[in-house]
Amino acid sequence: MKMKKKEIVAMILAGGQGSRLREITDKVAKPAVPFGGKFRIIDFTLSNCSNSEIDTVGILTQYQPLELNSHIGIGSSWDLDRNFGGVKILPPYFDKEGGRFYKGTANAIYENMNYIDAYNPDYVLILSGDHIYKMDYQKMLNVHKEKNADLTISVIEVPWDEASRFGLLSADEEDQIFEFQEKPDEPKSNLASMGIYIFSWPVLRAHLIEDFNSETSTSDFGKDIIPKMVEGDDRVFAYRFSGYWRDVGTVESLWESNMDLLGMDNALNLHDKTWRNYSVNPISPPQYISPFGRVEGSLVNEGCVIEGHVVKSVISTDVHIGRNSVVQNTIVMPNTNIEDDVQIDYAIILSDITVKSGTVVKGTRDKIAVYPSEGGEDRE
Repeated sequence: MKMKKKEIVAMILAGGQGSRLREITDKVAKPAVPFGGKFRIIDFTLSNCSNSEIDTVGILTQYQPLELNSHIGIGSSWDLDRNFGGVKILPPYFDKEGGRFYKGTANAIYENMNYIDAYNPDYVLILSGDHIYKMDYQKMLNVHKEKNADLTISVIEVPWDEASRFGLLSADEEDQIFEFQEKPDEPKSNLASMGIYIFSWPVLRAHLIEDFNSETSTSDFGKDIIPKMVEGDDRVFAYRFSGYWRDVGTVESLWESNMDLLGMDNALNLHDKTWRNYSVNPISPPQYISPFGRVEGSLVNEGCVIEGHVVKSVISTDVHIGRNSVVQNTIVMPNTNIEDDVQIDYAIILSDITVKSGTVVKGTRDKIAVYPSEGGEDRE
């Protein structure tokens, strides 16, 4: 079914299992993991789309999608509840050949070509649903147009000792990319792909069809589509990004990114009224800090009752912390009850649980404890 033309359509890859986040993603997709006390990780990508005036967004789900789907709803929190365009959940589906899961990132887009074709776009923006950042995609699109590019990849410089975790690019003085390495053991560059791509749709469409018919492809952008475009005749350029960006794919990176919010001059700056971060927030009463409670250098959200001592922590919505309990260097996720006389340090406490009186949860700066842990090693 053809619809009125859109210049650009965004496709958010939000089906990741997030196994490196351990128990945090046992029952929820990584993009739906709580962040910053009142957000979900995917809120930042959706807010970027809204702030960039991109109003047609497909969200490709797969692993544990129930909570993510419920959170997104019809997209009204991000002004994406539109009659024409708006947000659309795109799970794997059954057709005349039967049901099948997405085989890879490129295959996920291939399986939804009909959705994209319906808007007949000039460009397709491919995004990840599990990164924390603020970015104006229109600025990237303008560069894509100026370079007459077939593909533009947003890149950021990373420390050399972390470079092997990323897809790495080498570019000339005009920022045209001439080499791409996917998570190499021996990096030649520290210019890392952020997993943010703008393709000219006719070019990408042709590559997706060719890739689908290949018997050797893994149907992945980083392993198949992008290297082929770089090595071929396509015009592939880098878009250099210098703002805040974090891939929160591990327990430690999730913890660090939350802790970044506690600095007075934090680069993400949730108080920036020119670039708001939107979310679905429950209706909860104001936070209450009792005469016995004490809070230092922390974020404490609505619905919280603090009777203990909170230091350098992110306390999510509707959390209770009992008397004589000390919570420091910790993320407490929503709807959690921490009883009296609990000691917690360098940890992530999961949602919807009770931490019993007398419990001790101790991690370290290099190994953040997750509670409750399947193995129980976080409890002393």
